[in-house]
Amino acid sequence: MKQKRTQHRGDFMEGKGFYIILFLCVAAIGISGYYLFSGLTGPAGGFGPESAVSGQAEIRQEDPAPSQTEPLPEETVKPQPDPTPAPQPKEEVPEDAPTSTAYVWPVQGEVQRDFSLEVFAYDETMGDWRTHSGLDISAQVGAPVASCGKGTVTDVSRDPMLGQTVTVDHGTGMQSYYANLAEDVNVQVGDEVSAGTVLGTVGTTALSESSTPSHLHFEMIEYDVSIDPLYYLH
Repeated sequence: MKQKRTQHRGDFMEGKGFYIILFLCVAAIGISGYYLFSGLTGPAGGFGPESAVSGQAEIRQEDPAPSQTEPLPEETVKPQPDPTPAPQPKEEVPEDAPTSTAYVWPVQGEVQRDFSLEVFAYDETMGDWRTHSGLDISAQVGAPVASCGKGTVTDVSRDPMLGQTVTVDHGTGMQSYYANLAEDVNVQVGDEVSAGTVLGTVGTTALSESSTPSHLHFEMIEYDVSIDPLYYLH
């Protein structure tokens, strides 16, 4: 009697069962890979297209950095100073004031005798030692004598020692004094003169200086005090 072959469990595993298990493993791996790939590229993973768009949107929502070309706020802009200097007001000059602190020479010539109120000098005419309150300016007899500046003639007279004289008031306490002139003068009291106006000519009327060569005796007086004319003549 033949015995029937009994199919053992191990034979099943070695036969069709092996292929079934292999298929299930491959299917499980495929499904796992699909879900893993979907998780990486989908919205949940944060790396898909939707995630990229969302990330860009989030970046745009942040406050943009200030542009360098945008104007600064008004409080930070400092006003620049105006380089153009403001015009200075002109000082008004009184009508009676001299036009300049400098005066012109009344005649052209060398100084024979200097101004000297502190040091005594020998006077050839008078034969003694004395002071000299003005300048003796060398000039030929008949040479024109001009006013040293703008002013008004206040005196025309004959001094016993210095001869024919003319006095001009220049304002602000300044006066000029012209002596040893010729008898005839060109001005009279009250005349308005300017620098260069001819007052008269050089003469020989100064008795106290008759021993010296022909000259003009010229003085300047400021607030009734004799001063050295060389400080003002130019």
